[in-house]
Amino acid sequence: MTQQELVRIREIALALPEVNERLSHGEPCFFVRDRRPLCYFHDNHNVDGRISLWCPSTRDAQSEMVIAEPARFFVPRPSASGVFGDWLGVYLDVREPHETDWHEIAAIVEESYRLVAPRSLVAELERRSK
Repeated sequence: MTQQELVRIREIALALPEVNERLSHGEPCFFVRDRRPLCYFHDNHNVDGRISLWCPSTRDAQSEMVIAEPARFFVPRPSASGVFGDWLGVYLDVREPHETDWHEIAAIVEESYRLVAPRSLVAELERRSK
């Protein structure tokens, strides 16, 4: 597992209110209050040879980002039950000319948080941001 990318994702995700980390399906995953998935870190998922992050998203944002930059963003393959169909996949192992933009990754994770966290935690995040 590539520790550098995972360390950066941990810093970003665990800075959000009431986010915790645990393994899910053998991969490091981050949850809001240990229930609502915030993001999944994948290293060589299904032997794809890539390092990526999967985050809940809106279909519009997902579509816009994947169309604009398919070398950096992708639509994760949905599970049999349809989970991940509206999530955004972000490659973390991109190299020149598109190095990983960690400010952008943090913004994507924060936006995912706003989608899945209870309103009270989103309000806490807003208070912290002021």
